[in-house]
Amino acid sequence: MLDGILNINKPAGMTSFKVVSLVRHLTGIKKVGHAGTLDPLASGVLPLCFGRATRVIEFLMNAKKTYKAAIKLGISTDTYDIEGTVIKQSDASHITEADVESALAFFRGAIEQEPPMYSALKHNGQCLYKLAREGVTVERPKRQAYIYRLELLDYSSPLITVEMECSKGTYVRSLANDLGEKLGCGACVTELERLRYGPFDIKEAVSLSELQEAFSKDCWQRLVYPPGYIMKEWESVTVRDEQASFIKNGVPVVLEGTTVDKCCAYDNEGNLLAILNLDNATGKWKPQKVFN
Repeated sequence: MLDGILNINKPAGMTSFKVVSLVRHLTGIKKVGHAGTLDPLASGVLPLCFGRATRVIEFLMNAKKTYKAAIKLGISTDTYDIEGTVIKQSDASHITEADVESALAFFRGAIEQEPPMYSALKHNGQCLYKLAREGVTVERPKRQAYIYRLELLDYSSPLITVEMECSKGTYVRSLANDLGEKLGCGACVTELERLRYGPFDIKEAVSLSELQEAFSKDCWQRLVYPPGYIMKEWESVTVRDEQASFIKNGVPVVLEGTTVDKCCAYDNEGNLLAILNLDNATGKWKPQKVFN
């Protein structure tokens, strides 16, 4: 069984789960998971991990993400996007480009967001979006997020286009809603595209039609990234056979020449063996997650 990651360009109008189901069907591999759900409205980078690569999803979850969003001023919905029920409309013709630029500055850096009711977060074991569909609204504690970059790409009132680089746990729909409140006119997302997720870029992402064609020609394996690609910017070490044997069995080892407290260990053939953590008390590296 092949282990690895596919960088899929999810089309708008399809759920992330349907993309997972399609890849399960094409590959015959049951163990397939995605890192970071994209709303049905959204398109763009959706990394799919299968086989042993599902064990590195947690390290991708902490990676930065880049989005491009089209936002309509003057309209607020219950889902914070254009597909929801309109709850307020107002005239946004007086909002200038300078007003938008000034408001965007408020959202750069560390911010707090209230997650939307229409999200996959859980309340007492139930997904919020299921409660929302039943007409139930619950209190959602604000969560911290970080906006590294937020730029206004286009202003064509009442539509604006922004690009943002953000931390995990950031809701673009919540940002659009909060921006609308800041401007006093309301706002919601009309289009959303994820341009980058960790090391995966939209420029290299594969469309579903391209993926299906690759399967029909039996050359889909060339589209697969190795599990270690997620950690490609981490410090790495190549270990001797004896050390590799210890690591495979979860035994801490001594390494030299490393300057961080977490690294990837590879064998002499370039296979990812494990993710190691430095134990400062002993000076040894403990296998956190073993792959081979």
